[in-house]
Amino acid sequence: MVFTYNGIKVHFSQYGDKSEKPCLLLHGWGASSEVFAGLMQHFPNKNFITIDFPPFGKSENEPIDWNIFTYVSMVMSLCEHLHIATCDVLGHSFGGRVAILLAALKKQLVANLILVDSAGIHPKRSIKYYYKVYKYKIYRHFGKAISNAGSSDYQKLSPQMKKVFVSIVNQDLEEYCLRIHANTLIVFGKNDKDTPIYMAKSFKKLIRNSKLEILDDAGHYSFLDSPLSFYRLLGQFWEEK
Repeated sequence: MVFTYNGIKVHFSQYGDKSEKPCLLLHGWGASSEVFAGLMQHFPNKNFITIDFPPFGKSENEPIDWNIFTYVSMVMSLCEHLHIATCDVLGHSFGGRVAILLAALKKQLVANLILVDSAGIHPKRSIKYYYKVYKYKIYRHFGKAISNAGSSDYQKLSPQMKKVFVSIVNQDLEEYCLRIHANTLIVFGKNDKDTPIYMAKSFKKLIRNSKLEILDDAGHYSFLDSPLSFYRLLGQFWEEK
């Protein structure tokens, strides 16, 4: 199915028992809704709605001048389009950023929040990092280019999407975490290098009514690395609510 927002066609799908309360599944940057296939198969009686964030998955058009708030507004508009008054939201990595803002800005919409290896906390930076940034700025000032500047995610993007990406990663969400009232489950992989464990602990401190679970043998895709452990935690969370 396709929903048009700001001239961009956004692909979404609905699976499972439509009589149940919906659960939005929000994928990470550079991924697609297909990453949640195993999760949906494990919970066939749930009502899942997946979204491919532009320009990923089947939502191939590149948005112009979008930021994290544009993505959030797009999800809100889709919920209105589908007449969703309340739902659960599960966000992985970048999808966690969107989920945090949904829960903070539209409290009545999000009943339960699941953050999986979520981004949104500014990373701790080393002196080496700041040296690279300073070097890059000096080279750019004199019209010189540095190859492979930026993360691997950044390098894969078009010039237009690089602007979107930079805007998103520079937006700190700590103040919004303080506004969240939804019951929240935080799940991180112990070996996550992209969003390290200290970020998970920060989320736990900032978000009231939150519970933190760490999966020992998992990395940034903890729900894929340790699926049975993740499904058990998620099932328990839903049963308790």
